[in-house]
Amino acid sequence: MIMAFDRYVAICNPLRYAAIMTNKMVIKLTVSAWGVAFVLVGILLGLTIRLNRCRTLITNPFCDNASLFKLSCEDVFINNIYGLAFTVVLFTGSIGSTVLTYTKITVVCLMSNNKSLNSKALKTCSTHLFAYLIMLSSGMVIIILHRFPQYSDYRKLAAILFHIIPGCLNPIIYGVQSKEIRKFLSQWFQLRKVLSS
Repeated sequence: MIMAFDRYVAICNPLRYAAIMTNKMVIKLTVSAWGVAFVLVGILLGLTIRLNRCRTLITNPFCDNASLFKLSCEDVFINNIYGLAFTVVLFTGSIGSTVLTYTKITVVCLMSNNKSLNSKALKTCSTHLFAYLIMLSSGMVIIILHRFPQYSDYRKLAAILFHIIPGCLNPIIYGVQSKEIRKFLSQWFQLRKVLSS
């Protein structure tokens, strides 16, 4: 959400960028992002700690909150409701702010006749949006698969891929913006094409 806001200010208010995105603003945005995360996760953790456990086997590759619920013999209705609300608030806020800022960026680009601005905006936003969508879809798959115990093997695979794929693709996604890397890749593919002929 902060990256989307940063892109919005940079593209829609480029002359005021330095005045808006001051060190103080960056600190406020960072503290608010971490603060909200700590509060929401703190409540989730508090609800989980109160549960007694009668099972000990976590069937996921890592310990997440939904896996801890499954170890409990108690009623986890409140945990499920909070977890669902947590997910809805998090995804709605994240997706909503990203859609809002990118819609405003699109409107500015459509109203502008500056092809250079439009090209820079497209390059800047497309890489962020692509990385964001990969992370979002990976996370959604895990959340959805937790609701279907018969697909536990797929959930395990999705959980592992959630940590591997975005991290591996980010350098590629953001690196392709660099002229030097694009030039190197172009030459490399041309060389491979010549060698294979």
